[in-house]
Amino acid sequence: MHTFFLYSAVILTAIIAIPAYRVVKGPTVFDRLIGTNAIATKTIALICLIGYLFGRIDMFIDITLAYAILGFIGSLTIAKYFAATEVRYDD
Repeated sequence: MHTFFLYSAVILTAIIAIPAYRVVKGPTVFDRLIGTNAIATKTIALICLIGYLFGRIDMFIDITLAYAILGFIGSLTIAKYFAATEVRYDD
């Protein structure tokens, strides 16, 4: 079972490269924002797997909760900023 979680962590690390491409090459800022949210979600799962592998899942759950809250607040802040600076055309 230990090797299963180790291989899952390695595969999850490789899967993070897919939204990383969207963050780098995204045509709009919102595509990049969605890509960073996808990376954050996969990172949270990866941190939980690493916590299981080290046998300290309780400590790593606290880290993932803090990481999730910071990612959520950051995404809301960036989305609110770009929504406020959106160009409006009145015809």
